[in-house]
Amino acid sequence: MVRAVTMIGTTLRTLVSTVAVATVLCASVVAATPADAAPTAEFDWPLHPRPRVVRVFDNPEHDWLPGHRGVDLGGVPDQAVLSAGEGVVVFAGTVAGKPVVSVDHHGGLRTTYEPVTARVTAGLRVGRGTVLGTLEPGHPGCIAPVAACLHWGLRRDRVYLDPLGLVRVAPIRLKPVVPR
Repeated sequence: MVRAVTMIGTTLRTLVSTVAVATVLCASVVAATPADAAPTAEFDWPLHPRPRVVRVFDNPEHDWLPGHRGVDLGGVPDQAVLSAGEGVVVFAGTVAGKPVVSVDHHGGLRTTYEPVTARVTAGLRVGRGTVLGTLEPGHPGCIAPVAACLHWGLRRDRVYLDPLGLVRVAPIRLKPVVPR
């Protein structure tokens, strides 16, 4: 009987320790912000339903080297492109022949969306999910069978970041605790 009570006590202590560790790990993952971005609860995908990532972020080692300073998301022509978060439209026009919309967010973050025919103008305050414009086909690197790709970029000041950090949280993986 004493042995059974001792085993139950040991099992309960192990269980409590496991729950405490899991709680700390969960809190640290939720509090962490991937890609040095803003908290994920403030941002959402710029295309709905959740798009397929066609091309990932590939930041070069040096600013002057080639790379892919954003992600390409699969969509369809004329699909609504949404502001990923609350902010102010700072640009809606053409850059190097491509239609672009840029939105400034708190904390020095700026999201960019191209190729997008703008429905907004510079100076307009937008919320998360506000329609910025419509997706155009013809983005270079957009591969079949995807009909159109949204190039979604993110910067903090002059540093490019992976915009997927705004909407993704790393999966939580806990190792089993073996009782001693």
